[in-house]
Amino acid sequence: MVGLFGGSFDPVHHGHLIVGQVAAEKLKLDSLRFVPAREQPFKIGRHRTSSDHRATMLSLAVSSLSGFSVEPSELMRPAPSYTVDTLRQLRQREQEVEFVLLLGADAAADLPAWKDAEQVMELAKIFVFARPGTPVPDLPWVTGMVEVPAIDISATEIRRRVRQGQSIRYWVPDTVAEYIKSHRLYLDAE
Repeated sequence: MVGLFGGSFDPVHHGHLIVGQVAAEKLKLDSLRFVPAREQPFKIGRHRTSSDHRATMLSLAVSSLSGFSVEPSELMRPAPSYTVDTLRQLRQREQEVEFVLLLGADAAADLPAWKDAEQVMELAKIFVFARPGTPVPDLPWVTGMVEVPAIDISATEIRRRVRQGQSIRYWVPDTVAEYIKSHRLYLDAE
């Protein structure tokens, strides 16, 4: 089974990596692919950096982690990024692979509003992890739940810290912190 963990990753942080590691272990995944969205449909115009910057930071974060990789398919298609299109593309490319879609509880609750939601549910098993302040919904399309540590790190807080000149050490991998600094990301007001 191959796990897919999508998102903005604006920027990727240790909370994302911890959730990915725990989910990969508990579900006994063969590998886990982080899927950066070119532009999430529910966040149009709200990404703080380009998809290229976000994908590069994600690649830096997972480059030394065994079994983790970046799935670039959404970056190669026009925006917005729809999960169903990604799953269709992956299914066509890798017909023998069983995909597991990892969703936060907040995203799982919104799944019926997604483009072609029924097909999303047919193309992948859906496992949900709890996010701080959001309980896991009891929904028929959820295959199962993955208990993960409650790591209350948010990309919003990281961006605020950067803007205010505060350290983001321990919030993000060192390579990501260096990239943010060298490219002067997140210095503008949101």
